[in-house]
Amino acid sequence: MTDKGNLKIQAIENGTVIDHIKAGQALNVLRILGIAADCRGTVSFVMNAPGAKGRKDVVKVEGRELNVEELNRISLIAPNATVNIIRDFVVLQKKKVVLPTYVEDVVRCINPNCISNSTEPIKSRFSVIRSEKGGVVLRCLYCEHVISENIAEHLV
Repeated sequence: MTDKGNLKIQAIENGTVIDHIKAGQALNVLRILGIAADCRGTVSFVMNAPGAKGRKDVVKVEGRELNVEELNRISLIAPNATVNIIRDFVVLQKKKVVLPTYVEDVVRCINPNCISNSTEPIKSRFSVIRSEKGGVVLRCLYCEHVISENIAEHLV
């Protein structure tokens, strides 16, 4: 007999669990990771799950451990996320994502006149700042434009 109040996503043997993602951002995390329908491992996600600090999303990716670049991208849309590395069904390592001080070629500047949006062979560069509300603010290092909302919409 199954207790419907305790239904869970199946445990993964090896891979990564990203927890404490801001509610509604799981699909953006999957996009950042480049996970498509043809992915070989099992990918599970829960959206708007109850958590101790309100609603959250959770993503489980079987057979894959994230690299630093992927963690940096995730931190921009989920600065409070935790990443668990799973091996043999056991949490081997648990860590919080860390906001980088700057990102390069990760986000497109919202200023259409920015040099990073021209035909010049230049990569976008942003300084990364944590806002007073715990969110993320990006400031273009070329034109000083700020992105503080909907960062996922501007990911390269």
